[in-house]
Amino acid sequence: MHTPLVGPLFILAVFFGSIALTIWLRWRVAARAEFIRQYTWPAGLYEKLHKRRPQLTPKDFQLVGQALRQFFLAYLKSGRGFVSMPSQVADDLWHEFILYTRNYDVFCRRAFGRFLHHSPAAVLGSSRQSNAGLRRVWWHCCREERIDPTRPSRLPLLFAIDAKLDIPDGFRYATDCSGLRRPGEAGVEEPLGVGVGTVQRIAAEAS
Repeated sequence: MHTPLVGPLFILAVFFGSIALTIWLRWRVAARAEFIRQYTWPAGLYEKLHKRRPQLTPKDFQLVGQALRQFFLAYLKSGRGFVSMPSQVADDLWHEFILYTRNYDVFCRRAFGRFLHHSPAAVLGSSRQSNAGLRRVWWHCCREERIDPTRPSRLPLLFAIDAKLDIPDGFRYATDCSGLRRPGEAGVEEPLGVGVGTVQRIAAEAS
């Protein structure tokens, strides 16, 4: 009678199966992240952005493209949680990308496994969901650039690009983690800073 072995063998199978699943899931995220980093934008995409932002140079377009990739990486690494777009110019490029319907659909399926719907650029305000989405993006963008999200020495590109390119209707952020509205509007009183408890929650989402 060898039935007593069934229990331990089942436990071992579940244990090693869970390890294998964890490794596979992490490999899949890494592969999708690499796809996002190496993805070639559709031909003519930057020309579309140029019509919206004629003051930008070809070098500027590359920076905007890099910032949008950073946003997509934040969405992926958040476990596809709700994210808010902190940059107006990156949002412009995202909007133009979506208009390449087939390209965008294929990109989303390979990068995320599902379609990512557009959400307008936002700053900290009264919407808790939007604020949570901004903090989630902030944390993952900081991680991408190896910045401490609770004590940043500089802004990650996605949060810096509107000011860097002097986008008239863009958003401005500061390294003291305070989010500011567009020029001429009142500053947002609620800080963007990500506390330890928030970091732990976001880290749990991404693991």
